[in-house]
Amino acid sequence: MACGTVRPAMHAAPVRDRLIHALRLDLVGPDPLDPRDLRLAEEVLEVPPTHWYLTGFLVPSGAVTELFEDPSADEVITSAASSDEEGDADEGPARRPVFPSSLGVTVLVRAEAKRLHVTARWATYAPEAVAPKAADAEAAPVERGGLPLLRWTREPHEAQVALALDSAAMRKGAVLPGSGGLVVRGVMRPLREDERAQVPAGTCVVTVFLVNQRPPIGAGPDQDRAVIFQAELEVHSSEGFVQRPNVRGAHLDDEPDERMGDLQYRDAFEYAVGHGVSTHATVTGAKGHVFCDTVRTTWTPSAQVERVIPSEVRGCELGMDALAAMDAPATLRAEVAPMVHHYREWIAQQRQTPLDTPARVDLSGFLLDEAARACDRIEAGLGLTDDPAVFEAFRRANRAMADAARQRSPERYRSKDEGGDGKAPTWRPFQLAFVLMNVASLAVPTHAERDVVDLIFFPTGGGKTEAYLGLAAFALVLRRLRNPGLGSAGVAVLMRYTLRLLTLDQLGRAATLVCALELQRREDVERLGPQRFSIGLWVGKAVSPLRFGTDKDHDESTARERVIAYNRDPNGSPSPLPLDKCPWCREPFGQDTFFLAPDNYAPRQMRVRCHAPACAFRWSREWPEGLPIVTVDEEIYRELPCFLIATVDKFAALPWVGRAGLLLGRNVTHRLPDGFSGPADSTDGATPLATPLLPPDLIIQDELHLISGPLGTMVGLYETAIDALSARTVAGKVVRPKIVASTATVRNAQAQVRALFARSSVRVFPPPGPNRATSFFAETLPLKQTKLGHPRTYVGVAAPGRSMKVLLLRSYVALLGAAQQAHAEDAASSDPYMTLVGYFNSLRELGGARRIVEDEVRQKVGRADRRRRLAGRSGDEELAARTIAYDCVELTSRETTERIKIAKERLEVPFDARAAAGAKAAKGRKQRPPVDVALASNMISVGLDIERLGLMVVCGQPKTAAEYIQASSRVGRSADRPGLVVTLLNAHRPRDRSHLEHFEAFHQSFYRAVEATSVTPFSPRAIDRGLPAVAVALARLSEPELTSPEGAGSLASVKARVTEYVADTLVRRAEAHRTGAPADESLDELSQGLRARVATLFDAWAHVIDDDPGSKGIAYQKYEDTGRSARPLLHMPLDEDLAEANRYERKFVASRSMRDVEASTDLMVMTRKGAAAVVADEEEGK
Repeated sequence: MACGTVRPAMHAAPVRDRLIHALRLDLVGPDPLDPRDLRLAEEVLEVPPTHWYLTGFLVPSGAVTELFEDPSADEVITSAASSDEEGDADEGPARRPVFPSSLGVTVLVRAEAKRLHVTARWATYAPEAVAPKAADAEAAPVERGGLPLLRWTREPHEAQVALALDSAAMRKGAVLPGSGGLVVRGVMRPLREDERAQVPAGTCVVTVFLVNQRPPIGAGPDQDRAVIFQAELEVHSSEGFVQRPNVRGAHLDDEPDERMGDLQYRDAFEYAVGHGVSTHATVTGAKGHVFCDTVRTTWTPSAQVERVIPSEVRGCELGMDALAAMDAPATLRAEVAPMVHHYREWIAQQRQTPLDTPARVDLSGFLLDEAARACDRIEAGLGLTDDPAVFEAFRRANRAMADAARQRSPERYRSKDEGGDGKAPTWRPFQLAFVLMNVASLAVPTHAERDVVDLIFFPTGGGKTEAYLGLAAFALVLRRLRNPGLGSAGVAVLMRYTLRLLTLDQLGRAATLVCALELQRREDVERLGPQRFSIGLWVGKAVSPLRFGTDKDHDESTARERVIAYNRDPNGSPSPLPLDKCPWCREPFGQDTFFLAPDNYAPRQMRVRCHAPACAFRWSREWPEGLPIVTVDEEIYRELPCFLIATVDKFAALPWVGRAGLLLGRNVTHRLPDGFSGPADSTDGATPLATPLLPPDLIIQDELHLISGPLGTMVGLYETAIDALSARTVAGKVVRPKIVASTATVRNAQAQVRALFARSSVRVFPPPGPNRATSFFAETLPLKQTKLGHPRTYVGVAAPGRSMKVLLLRSYVALLGAAQQAHAEDAASSDPYMTLVGYFNSLRELGGARRIVEDEVRQKVGRADRRRRLAGRSGDEELAARTIAYDCVELTSRETTERIKIAKERLEVPFDARAAAGAKAAKGRKQRPPVDVALASNMISVGLDIERLGLMVVCGQPKTAAEYIQASSRVGRSADRPGLVVTLLNAHRPRDRSHLEHFEAFHQSFYRAVEATSVTPFSPRAIDRGLPAVAVALARLSEPELTSPEGAGSLASVKARVTEYVADTLVRRAEAHRTGAPADESLDELSQGLRARVATLFDAWAHVIDDDPGSKGIAYQKYEDTGRSARPLLHMPLDEDLAEANRYERKFVASRSMRDVEASTDLMVMTRKGAAAVVADEEEGK
């Protein structure tokens, strides 16, 4: 927990419910079924109710809808800002506002039912002329054309009608008594043949509508008299309604993930579908015996998503300190064996689960067989601890994880006498099990499970990071114990991410672990080797420098210039390292934290020293290196840190940078005084190595679901080179790195893993069982079980006839004002909701919303307390005036790393100013202000782990269910700070409207809605774009003669061998990717085509060399450590030199980013008059 974070008492859930009520009351109006709104049954408004309320009303069916139009409805959330994130298509011409005049609900009615009992509830507002009076502009009565000022008094209504289940009678309908023209009518039809499989015989589909057929009133100040507000329809059937069947996955030949959804969500039913509105069903009974006899419409549907928590395992030792102190393998097995025993018992119990279809029985058996296999692997991992090195590595990994946990959360693990919580670092059962089940893969390189990709599938916030960090610690220590001296050097663990925010967030956590390991090494250099445990950050130059620079080089992006600038002005210059405090003791970095060695003129190292007197990584003569963090590419290639964090994009550097191969253990030939070198380096002062360094043992791919689409396709193709270059031969068998991955949303993982990593087997952990409520290692809490934390609540809002701009404006004002009112009464409990996180699907939408927030939202929430009703206790306490900061915090790809880092710091600052200021003052630091509104794009879908956040507003349904789940999971991550997600839906977009009408059912099972990802690395277009880069990377980094910059001109002597090697590698990869595909003939064609293209490519390379006039020489790029300009072999897609290149040179186009799939293109549309208009300038694949 960050310094100054307020730990609320368990009272945040009522505050959240208060915000939901305030939002509904402000947008729709009083709810006749909510006791809190009884005081507003006859409320009085000073403005027409169509101006006061945004949605929930029905206008007369014959009315001119423009008469009810909001004055600002023509404005949309849009911006001229360009976007590097995919945005929605242009809206086109402005739509005429369409306000609803009816609402409806569809249900399935049993054959024995004869009638439906329908109840309609609504309110009308009666105008009354009043004398004009001076008043505040916000609350003043509306005057139109000099007519008398009006105030509007609410009149609630309720009427019932029995609707006979007869087609003719239902079409005719019934006028509600005393309604002045409200009609209830319906439509009835039998089920189609394909809909009858899972419902009782004779079931019919019935749709009931409430239609406002009151006579419209022409334009005038009292036209709202014909409108009905807070309209609601309730339908009751004594026989009960039939649940709507979801037939996806119900058959043996259906897609496996569909079958999984059918099995696990067999008890999740939808009883009604809304039309123009959403619905809520009243369900009674227990699981398996549920009964629904009443459904009703709702304008602001809400749904709670079940919390998934790690399970507890009785009798199993999970304490990290205890496991680190085990004195013998037999003791360890005895203490952990209960996990295996209970797991086997659970599997046996689950096999007794009664299931009703052959498809479900078949799938349940398969899932439990997978669970049994996982249990066997856990037991086998325990058995391998008889190996002394494995046992010691396991103990040391536990100690490192415990030490790191204490350093990250000192308040939690400090003793109670010292003011802490007195807890001890403890594994969650699935985390320890994951480490144990992968022991064999790392301890026995030739083990069959080495090629299995183990995928941690656990909801966001469940502890996936600790699971794979624990495995990484084990791998790092085991490599040191088994390979003494320099034999263990090199990158052992490679952890990759797709997004900058996620990479930076995980750097701090991983760095703390590496610091803990380094302290163990200092205590026992003889056992753990002379090489320090260090962590490297290998990302783009916007985050970390590519090179050091010299005193003759004034490039601001170099490490030298960054360090000098920061030491001169730490507060005004960005840190050379994307951290702002010591990862071990949390002391803020400051002047002279960064030190260039051996000097400032031609540095070769950037050392990071903590200034805290008690920190183990302060400067000392014995340990002058400081913190074991390396971020400059030059230094990374020399030191080869044992733990490397990288973005997948960075591997596009493989063909361009010869030293990049050193990270994969390729051609590391010499030992330098400050590291290692290979063919791309000078050998001055270097000592040849007796044996080559080992390649990485473990590759961790976090957030696997993000490796999809165009990015995933290119990553899969580049993985061909990474996998081949990281392979080694052990006992006659090709050994590749162990791959583990993690995600919270996955679909069709087998195909995705095969396409990305060419591994035929993937194991999901924890293996799911036949019941989603439990997988032994994870437990789904019932919604009514709040003892262990409240579930996240989703609220949907749509406003037909209104613009999204107006909907966003009013929603933000209501939520911000309600949070402020709650904060005045209980600061700690309301703090999670004081920061509103706005989520947008594109930068274009976000840019438009930012203007609205900084201008209109700021003004309106500043006088929210003036928006008052007139009658009695009229709800004045719902919203409070609030002063919010002028500038929003933005979390998008267009923000610099430094600004993102500051934004994340501010998001952790609570609104309890006294507690926050006191904590900061104790540290002597300037207090950063808390955040009122943060606007974010899909950058925060992963990597934003801030526990205090509790409120998010999503503008428009995100493009995929996975993105929606991931983004909305950024709030409510703490059990005592339940999250609230408000989704603003555009009622005029079919997809958004569908989500509104199925809101509860969708959220009840939205993990089932996760889409399959598309990864096609060997599609024709992917080969066109990526083959030259991958082929050159394979050739350059596998052959020492080709590795140096000038090696580009040395192809002749190795051409035959390298052509065959590259072709064979690509063909094997393509075959592995297409394993299981029925079209064998197309596979043969692909293999032949790849061989032909590789041969053509290397022939072209030879022609490029032969055509060189000899004046400049050939190099891979124009400037690469040669000190002079060379003729480049490789070209960027937009290089100007390509215009003059010959046909052989044009074959070697390689991007430096895997996201640059297509060049920017202006689409010109010619009008009939011949004028051209630029209508799009989008960069595909971003």
